[in-house]
Amino acid sequence: MISLVPASLPLDVSSLRPGLRLAVGLSGGADSVALLCALAEKSRELGLVLHAAHLHHGLRGEEADADLEFARALAQKLDVPFHHARVDTAAEVKAHGESIEEAARRLRYAWFQQLMSQCPPQAVVDAVATAHTLDDQAETVLAKFLRGAWTEGLSGIHPVLEFPKGKIIRPFLAARRAEIECWLRERNQHWREDSSNRHLTFTRNRIRHELLPQLEAWNPRLREHLAQMAELARDEEAAWETELERLALQLILPGSPVRGGGRAASQDLAIDVIRLAELAPALQRRLLRQAAGQCGISIDFPATESLRQLALTGRASQKLELAGGLHVERTHRELRFTVQPPGSSPANSTKVAAEIPVPIPGEVEVRALGIRLHVELANNPPSTDSAPSTAILRAWKPGDRVRLRYSSSPRKVKEVLERMKVTGSDRISWPVLESGGRIVWMRGVELEPESGLTIVALPLVAAHLEAEAAPPAIPN
Repeated sequence: MISLVPASLPLDVSSLRPGLRLAVGLSGGADSVALLCALAEKSRELGLVLHAAHLHHGLRGEEADADLEFARALAQKLDVPFHHARVDTAAEVKAHGESIEEAARRLRYAWFQQLMSQCPPQAVVDAVATAHTLDDQAETVLAKFLRGAWTEGLSGIHPVLEFPKGKIIRPFLAARRAEIECWLRERNQHWREDSSNRHLTFTRNRIRHELLPQLEAWNPRLREHLAQMAELARDEEAAWETELERLALQLILPGSPVRGGGRAASQDLAIDVIRLAELAPALQRRLLRQAAGQCGISIDFPATESLRQLALTGRASQKLELAGGLHVERTHRELRFTVQPPGSSPANSTKVAAEIPVPIPGEVEVRALGIRLHVELANNPPSTDSAPSTAILRAWKPGDRVRLRYSSSPRKVKEVLERMKVTGSDRISWPVLESGGRIVWMRGVELEPESGLTIVALPLVAAHLEAEAAPPAIPN
């Protein structure tokens, strides 16, 4: 049910019920101010017990302090209980190797869940409302697309997130930022402007201020279409989930097979490759990702396709090693998944015994890593006078830094490995590719693309299968 507040501001109240203790995440920006004011106007009609919640992220100094006081004053003006807390986002960034955006979001939602999870009668609220808009939805979907998301990633911001102790709702997902600001001006209601929203070092801001306006020159309704794509993706995922659960029970087999029939209990899993081959590629990919996910490993598109090749065209005893210690072996009837501790298998070694030159363009086969590393020049490579003709594959060294894709600043390789939970001998010799004094590839992570270069690491088993499937060369 969509209800319209004065001035036709879209407000979805379908997730609200009488008596709900609802906190609005109040940053002080236009969107959150409008959401709190709109819900305050309708709280008696809807039977809501309204609260306001402001988290000080410990950034932006006096500006953030002023945001807190503004939010407190607005809550007092609207006569709603006000909750606030302070966190040290910068310390979290340093401790966890996250971007500021990632750390701030994680801390914010952790606090929201804390407000909802305290046991009665100390529990503060039943749900939290955040002021995400249609513009936020469009920016999120586009960012996920640029990262190479699966369909579920394109579902963007969900209208409702369910947690054991409560839920987070987004009543403004149909509202545009421009109409929200217009609505506030009509009421002479002020809001705060976050100066960091103009900094183009943040990925979200680059998408908002640069990329989306350029794309809208091609299609002025792009934001609306991206929001529609998110809704379609959510519905598609919901439909697939039921079918996937049914097939997973039949094809993903727990434990290890034993002689004479049956399966022994273990952490291993297997997929029946005969039945897998009968399914459409979309279901094959989903089942393979489901199996890897049940092993605690998230796999990307290239890894999924390597698994499909191994399952559909591989031979018995062929193996594949993927990031996170995921070991997959092909038998006559099964694809068997095992998670091994880092460094426990020679085939899963991450050691580079010596520096290995990699021609640009060109490729090398690195059996110690189980990969074929392929480097290509882009269509418009940098000047050949300055561009290096060779990259060096080596183990990382203290002081090495990488720029993760969509990260605002370089990260220490040491911190990235800590976040990946890489330990022991693997951590000591984790491989990187250096070109022109910069690390342009690192195993297991996605780096910001290097201008003029395309780098692909293909699992050797997939490379070999690809070669075996190719027709023999015809002599001239």
